[in-house]
Amino acid sequence: MSNPPLKIMLIGRAQESCVPDAQELAEFLADQSGILFVGTCSIDGDEDVDHVEPDADLLVVAGGDGTLLRTCRWLGSRQRPILGVNLGRLGFLTDLSPDQFRDQFDCIRRREFSLTRHLMFECVHRRDDGTTDSFHGLNEVAISSAGSLRMIDVRLSIDDEEVTTFSGDGVIISTPVGSTAHSLSAGGPILRQDLQAFVITPLCPHALTNRPIVDSADRVFRFSVANAVEGVTMVIDGQIKRPVAGTDSIEVRRAPFELTLARLPGNSYYHTLHRKLGWGGQLQARAPR
Repeated sequence: MSNPPLKIMLIGRAQESCVPDAQELAEFLADQSGILFVGTCSIDGDEDVDHVEPDADLLVVAGGDGTLLRTCRWLGSRQRPILGVNLGRLGFLTDLSPDQFRDQFDCIRRREFSLTRHLMFECVHRRDDGTTDSFHGLNEVAISSAGSLRMIDVRLSIDDEEVTTFSGDGVIISTPVGSTAHSLSAGGPILRQDLQAFVITPLCPHALTNRPIVDSADRVFRFSVANAVEGVTMVIDGQIKRPVAGTDSIEVRRAPFELTLARLPGNSYYHTLHRKLGWGGQLQARAPR
């Protein structure tokens, strides 16, 4: 008994720079036999597409990593396998070029792709008046001095155990997928994407002994900034921004769902890192004398 045709939905953005390439991909998909192309969805905001049901076996996200981050939040508990096509510049998650996508489409048609699951997080922002906001994300939560232009003290506890206070420009807690984003630029380590862990990276720490911490994704991480003044900000995936007061607390934990990425044959994580980060050189063993 043969499998039913693969149902594919194209996710894109209405940005002027992306529209022509996305339209070409939509036309390409509409012309393909052996699949069921269910249409396109524009995702320029988190509220615009709540009424759209992602009824597809595979979501092709056309854009940059930011588009994929928005897509993850939109899906929430309705996660579907995602294949990223890069219409931007760097793209760690959307790592296929449009030409590569078209050239390897027979593999997609035959479902010859692997699926890998990746940690997402839930962030709960609690205020002194008892109100809370809850967000989901894929890359990181950053607590930054930002417009305050002052050093801040970010207090960290893990599973209700006091751990340390980071004094400096702030702190980032990221998933393994997010370890190659803001955390990497702040000196954090690169984690393999399928690890079940969080990395906490201080931003411009005042103490030389402050170093990144890697801990299990099964723990609850709580942050507070007692000396927060106007301008201190919480930023989720570089896209959601909220002011932070001195009486607030921010909790980060594993989300109850995961991102599922589709990988085509020959596309490995380390190969992507090598290309995107411009790694050069190679290890050479010296011959014994």
